[in-house]
Amino acid sequence: MFPDAGPDDPTVTAMRARELGRKSVVVGDRVGLVGDTSGAPGALARIVRIAERRSVLRRTAEDDATTAEGRLERVVVANADQLVIVSALADPPPRTGFIDRCLVAAYDADIEPLLCLTKADLAGPEAVIGYYTELELPYVLIRPDSDLAALRALLAGRISVLVGHSGVGKSTLVNRLVPAADRAVGTVSAIGRGRHTSTSAVALRLPPLPEADSDPGWIIDTPGVRSFGLAHVSGESLLHGFPDLVEATVDCPANCQHTAEEADCALDAWVAAGKADPRRLASYRRLLASRSGEGDPREPERNPGDPLAGS
Repeated sequence: MFPDAGPDDPTVTAMRARELGRKSVVVGDRVGLVGDTSGAPGALARIVRIAERRSVLRRTAEDDATTAEGRLERVVVANADQLVIVSALADPPPRTGFIDRCLVAAYDADIEPLLCLTKADLAGPEAVIGYYTELELPYVLIRPDSDLAALRALLAGRISVLVGHSGVGKSTLVNRLVPAADRAVGTVSAIGRGRHTSTSAVALRLPPLPEADSDPGWIIDTPGVRSFGLAHVSGESLLHGFPDLVEATVDCPANCQHTAEEADCALDAWVAAGKADPRRLASYRRLLASRSGEGDPREPERNPGDPLAGS
């Protein structure tokens, strides 16, 4: 990937050199090339060096690191500055549990999160925004006919990776941001689930902003995901994904596991005092349970009983 590349620079086809061994190349990597970098038809270069990554966004298939799926760690993207969590406000309904997981992954990778709420013509954002009030999470609202200037301003000068469930309108949004992208667009089924339309991650240069000489930025579109496993995230980092709960743990006893079974856990009193949304604590504890192999790892993004989860 070439963050400094201009819109008229050629697209170079390259293959990984044998001397790199098993070292993988992922979308977002900055690489060194040798060979024909002209971009002419039939030209082929070789990737001979992968620069040190500034950030790495990872996920696993499951939360439990003792399982084969939990040990299978996938690098989603390298060198991203911003994680754009795309969630529809309706059809399909928002999954706050999934958003919570993405926030944990973003904070763990030291990537700034941005909540992008699509289909704002079908439902209001108050419930979702209210759920994240204590986090002061930046967000943008997207309607089919809305101006994307606010979103473009937040993407400018950055490498942003877009993640979200299938059917939330992510590919449609990408096509609006980069008309030449021509990403496949699917439909939502009668049970509120979208079809997977994007099959691989791709980095796309954003078109220049009108009357601006600044870098318009890059977006990395990823395939729609069903879940975002966090087996690679330590227990301490998992809590950092819930900054509205962190302060309460100062009053917890030593070695407190913060589960519902911990009689002296200060998180319960913190929530009872109205200092955090009880659904946030419930979501955190579901993640803790999932990491220990409890619960259903196939549906970790659902928050049972939460009207925002659509369940």
